[in-house]
Amino acid sequence: MEQTANFSFKNIFNDFKAITKAGLAISVLFSSIAGYLLGFDEEHPFSWSILAILTIGGYCMVGASNAFNQVIEKDLDALMDRTKNRPIPAKRMSPNKALIIASLLTIIGVTLLYIINPKSAMFGAISIFLYTSIYTPLKTVTPLSVFVGAFPGAIPFMLGWVAATGEFGIEAGTLFLIQFFWQFPHFWAIGWFLYEDYEKAGFFMLPSGKKDKSTATQIILYTFWLLVASLLPVLGYTGKLHISIISAFVVFLLGLWMLFYAAKLYQNRTPKAARTLMLVSVFYISLLQIVYIVDKFLRY
Repeated sequence: MEQTANFSFKNIFNDFKAITKAGLAISVLFSSIAGYLLGFDEEHPFSWSILAILTIGGYCMVGASNAFNQVIEKDLDALMDRTKNRPIPAKRMSPNKALIIASLLTIIGVTLLYIINPKSAMFGAISIFLYTSIYTPLKTVTPLSVFVGAFPGAIPFMLGWVAATGEFGIEAGTLFLIQFFWQFPHFWAIGWFLYEDYEKAGFFMLPSGKKDKSTATQIILYTFWLLVASLLPVLGYTGKLHISIISAFVVFLLGLWMLFYAAKLYQNRTPKAARTLMLVSVFYISLLQIVYIVDKFLRY
């Protein structure tokens, strides 16, 4: 009996991780924590309790979006190799149960973010709404879905700053802009190497609809704008968000690193090159945030 109970608990836990996309949720959560660490100062002192609430509330927010997404796309998920073993298409969880989980996570997440401050709750609610009600349905209609999805995708980095300060200004806007531009090369790279799998479900993920020079060119273009946006804090026009010349140079090198692999994708136009760019983009955004944080703490 004990083995059965443990086995069942393990299955429930694994399905909860799958329905909330735990790996993705944790990586997104890192952005919110980074934003919080950049936002606190003498006027808005660091608080472990606020950071803990942001962490739990942020996970609930992202987990709710992912759960709603899987309820809406349950039939399409069954068509794709990478998603057919998710809890709903694999019949391990009913759509109603997943809907209840998503709804509870939404209530808990928004409530926790409201405890921090109303603006955090507002942006959390906006993120869930945009992701589930606009981005998800548009994926089978138009490549512009990636543009729409970039808005909720860019909120977590900014959300951390808003949680720390209770304010949305040029600083939070800059963090939003950086992660907004990052979404395009990252998700178009995913759309490239998973093109055939997405095609089975009728998802339009690439800007031209094809794995061609036009898509590769746009990936390079948005990577360039990402590099430019990431250097804005060194210019002195982004309020309290500032990085030193040395950190800006490191950020510039990171941008060139990502731009190099974007150019490699343009040159080779292979799934392997796209997968490499996707992995580089994941390391890029994490390293960028770490550089920003380290720079702040060296000057704090």
